[in-house]
Amino acid sequence: MNITETTLLKSYVDTEEFPLVICGMDYRIKYMNNLALEQYEKYGGTKLLGRLLTSLMDEEAKSKVDMVIEWFKEDISHNRMLAVRDNSEKTDIYMCALRDETGGLIGFCSRHRSRRSDDGTPYSTID
Repeated sequence: MNITETTLLKSYVDTEEFPLVICGMDYRIKYMNNLALEQYEKYGGTKLLGRLLTSLMDEEAKSKVDMVIEWFKEDISHNRMLAVRDNSEKTDIYMCALRDETGGLIGFCSRHRSRRSDDGTPYSTID
């Protein structure tokens, strides 16, 4: 079986337990994992692919995204910025820089992270 890097990366991204939206530097939505497609179905789901992210935002949100992108461009170490803290869901949403092998900015994504602790027992399903 010949598995490409693209297949591996797509498979990994689809394991995310939160919506993940990836945009290019032109602000076009390039990829949405399955949870993002489901969560954003009311806004068009798969029809959002290829659309400008900014077409879905108000002016204040557009301005904030522009500022974060400029911050990402300033320094290769600028890679993650807290965008939204949802205390009711105990979730934080970050904007993250996507960079090529030389550190050049090639896009950005949203990344949700839960602040809830996992109460499961490690490796509990292994006999």
